[in-house]
Amino acid sequence: MGLEYKMVYLLLGSNLGERKELIEEAISKIESRIGSIVSKSALYETAAWGNEDQPPFLNVAIGVQTNKTADLVLDLALEIEQELGRVRLMKWGARLIDIDVILYGQEIINDGERLQIPHPRMQDRRFVLEPLAEIAGEVEHPVFKQRISMLLSLLKDNLTVYKIL
Repeated sequence: MGLEYKMVYLLLGSNLGERKELIEEAISKIESRIGSIVSKSALYETAAWGNEDQPPFLNVAIGVQTNKTADLVLDLALEIEQELGRVRLMKWGARLIDIDVILYGQEIINDGERLQIPHPRMQDRRFVLEPLAEIAGEVEHPVFKQRISMLLSLLKDNLTVYKIL
């Protein structure tokens, strides 16, 4: 018997190379390996977070219907990052592609360092909440029990986030 389907929300980002093309290629690979893409935000250009001395990011949030486990979704996302040239040199560094698992259904998963769902800092980051609220504004954060749109309205992060497409 297969696993039941879950809605997983991913945030993709790129601030090196052909950013838009890399994101589109990543989305294509996600659709073929992880599940059906049922929602996709506009593209957002955002200032880099954490380490500001780098080019701006393009970010997009996607909602994916999957029957894969959260662990497998993470493994496949990391595999796609690697195939597209991601090299992890420094925390919050510039990157060709970044795929973060933000929400996995209403599950709360914390196995230490490897997998933490919901993403532990999503509620603090405008570059996550802006695109996510566009496609999942009514979804409730499983820990804070507030809708994503409400978390965005309460956000203190004033990082510049521009909707571009």
